[in-house]
Amino acid sequence: MKKGEKSFFMISSVAQTYGIHPQTLRLYEREGLLKPSRTVGNTRVYSDDDIKQLEVILSLTRDLGVNLAGVEIILNMRRKMERMQSEIDEFLRGIGQELQRGEKWPETKPKHALMRIPQVKLIRIEESAKDERAPAPRVKPREESKGQTGR
Repeated sequence: MKKGEKSFFMISSVAQTYGIHPQTLRLYEREGLLKPSRTVGNTRVYSDDDIKQLEVILSLTRDLGVNLAGVEIILNMRRKMERMQSEIDEFLRGIGQELQRGEKWPETKPKHALMRIPQVKLIRIEESAKDERAPAPRVKPREESKGQTGR
C-alpha cells in the first residue's frame, strides 16, 4: 500500500480480528457509534479511523463495563473536548502571532461592578477606660452631614 492511501477492511475481517460477531458491528452502526463507509454494492467497509473508534468502544465496554448509552455519551464528550481544544489552540496561536508583531494590548479598566454594595453607616466607638474591668465601649452613631439621605 502506498503512503497516504487509506486502507479499508470488510466486516468479517474486523469481526474476526477483534473477536466479536459481525452483528455486534451492525449494532454499533445502528446505535450511531460507528459509521463505516459503503461500497457501490452497499457492503460495509471500515477505515483506520473506524477501527480506532471500535477499539475505544471495545475498551469502554470490555475493560470498564460501560453500557452503549454510556459509550455514546463518552464519545460525544470526547468530540466536544477535541473541538474545544482545537479552538483553544487556534486562540493561542493568534495571541502568539499578535505578540510577535509587537501589538500592545489595550488597557481596560472595569466600568461596572458585578453587584451593588449597600451603603453602610459608620459608627465611632469610644473607650471609657483602659482597665481590663472597664465596661464595654459605648457606641455613638456618627453624625451625618446635612442634606445627605440615609439609605
